[in-house]
Amino acid sequence: MDIAGLKVMVIDDSNTIRRSAEIFLSQAGCQVLLAEDGFDALAKITDHHPDVIFVDIMMPRLDGYQTCALIKKNPRLSSTPVIMLSSRDGLFDRARGRMVGSDEYLTKPFTKDSLLKAVATHAAARPAPPSTEH
Repeated sequence: MDIAGLKVMVIDDSNTIRRSAEIFLSQAGCQVLLAEDGFDALAKITDHHPDVIFVDIMMPRLDGYQTCALIKKNPRLSSTPVIMLSSRDGLFDRARGRMVGSDEYLTKPFTKDSLLKAVATHAAARPAPPSTEH
């Protein structure tokens, strides 16, 4: 499971969750992008084009469902895997995440293994991004 070099974004209003994910992903050789909420994330996503995005469901201003929907509606980002993060393991949350286009659902607190496995699974399945060179 070699995920070194992949760009992974973690969007969560919890500093603890962002920090944990950053440590786990950095140790695996990933480039980590962090965002505190959906607005912060959307600006960074267009600049950095992450390979995989983790987004917390419950955030102020722009929640995870809204953030995921905006990412998936953008033609340049629609193939980017989005994994929802939530402390609740509810069927309703999973279904609602699927409705807005999420690719997976991870329950917090996540383990290092579950986080890295999710990145490896979705990065491997992702089609190569279209070339932007002219």
